[in-house]
Amino acid sequence: MISKFVREQKRYTQDHLRDIFECSAEKVVVIIKKLKQYGVLKAVKVSDVQTDMSDLIDEEIEISDVELEGNNYYYVFTFVGIIAVEGYIIKSYPKYLTKKSPTTELKKIIKVLEKYNSKEQIIRMYNDGGKNSAFNHLAVMLYLLNDYYENGLYTSTQDIIEEDGNGEILWDRTINETFAIIKNNRPYYTTLLTKKRAMDDLDYFKRLHECILSHFSKELKEADLIELFDIVLVDLTDEGLDAFGDVDYILYRIENELNVQYITRKQLILKSIYAYLTHSSSLSDIDGFSFFGTSTFNLVWEQICSEIMDNQLQNDLGSLDLPVPLHADFVAYNKLISLIEKPKWTGKSEDDKPFIKTSNDTLKPDIISVGKKKDGFNFIIFDAKYYVIRLEENKKLQGQPGISDITKQYLYQLAFEKFIKLHSIDSVKNCFLLPSEGSEIINKGYVKLDMLDNLGLQPIQIRMLPANSVYDYYLEGIKMDVSELDL
Repeated sequence: MISKFVREQKRYTQDHLRDIFECSAEKVVVIIKKLKQYGVLKAVKVSDVQTDMSDLIDEEIEISDVELEGNNYYYVFTFVGIIAVEGYIIKSYPKYLTKKSPTTELKKIIKVLEKYNSKEQIIRMYNDGGKNSAFNHLAVMLYLLNDYYENGLYTSTQDIIEEDGNGEILWDRTINETFAIIKNNRPYYTTLLTKKRAMDDLDYFKRLHECILSHFSKELKEADLIELFDIVLVDLTDEGLDAFGDVDYILYRIENELNVQYITRKQLILKSIYAYLTHSSSLSDIDGFSFFGTSTFNLVWEQICSEIMDNQLQNDLGSLDLPVPLHADFVAYNKLISLIEKPKWTGKSEDDKPFIKTSNDTLKPDIISVGKKKDGFNFIIFDAKYYVIRLEENKKLQGQPGISDITKQYLYQLAFEKFIKLHSIDSVKNCFLLPSEGSEIINKGYVKLDMLDNLGLQPIQIRMLPANSVYDYYLEGIKMDVSELDL
């Protein structure tokens, strides 16, 4: 298999992709079509504006057939993670990274995605044998290997009855099946029947599990993915799949085992193996498509920032660290987010009297931090933005958050203004949090609108966070000290 790096949101021409994949023009068209089919690659018309863009707007995406010599389009990866397609392993790294082969950085990002995906990514496994079922070979491989590292092999046990063993004494069988010596009207048993539970090392499904895991390890090694996924090679058996019968027979055995197996973990192992055998695919299968990652890395960045910044948006008002006791106008068990006003729609009834309906939707900031800092009590409104901004003196501004992002940030401050004043909070800050590949927090400046600045609202600070350090906080469950941002 051929392993290549690409950068998320970078504009590639067809010729660029042909050079990267080291293939013919005909082959690159096939790869592009497959990637577009699965929604991880988009096409936009070539233009000077697009050349400088670092993000993709839905309205700009072109729906068109891919043709040879088709350099009228830029092709844009909208995915972060690993893709296996047409015999290639494509390693798509985030847009804020500028290295051409960021193996170390992508390795940590995969760990972040594994933690994030524990509740987000769905691994689809089928046991219905349907040929049209969606199947993600790479996801199933990783699921089975990670499950093995955590829980070990699929095992079956046998209950063995012994005489005078060390296991549980079976009194009913001992009384009914052995002889007793009677002394002083009391029975004494010279032989005790005991029960021992033993592992069946020759169990069919244990051996099958070993075979599949060993095969997956070899496949990941050939795909050059062992290091990226930080996987320890598994070499449990020399048995090939043909030692277990033909595929139909193995599926038949699995179906029978599923009918009598009620342990959830074992059911998932059996269904995973069933799905793998049903689809008979591999990472090098040119007809297959497998992936691990996300097309919405912006949501991953938001979640990471929310966790490491100790987001208090869903905290009870009574639990907040405030300079004065909670004011009587507020209810202690209400959430901080409940203070944001919801739109009220006023209509007219048949008798021309007004009525009011309240909408459920409202503004929702990413992160709110409330508490005592070294310079007093702060109320900080953070917005995690997955942008690559260029804010330099002698260059054109680009890659910045849009006007709606800016105005919403001002509105968040207005939404909490009454609460802030009634509780004598002396410092209010707004801040965009953007990722960078550096090692230090960068004060990138701020953005403001004069008409809202004149109302006493705070300009929005811009901080570039070292993504690598931020990921360490997230993976280790550590909170970041907000004072490091120097707001």
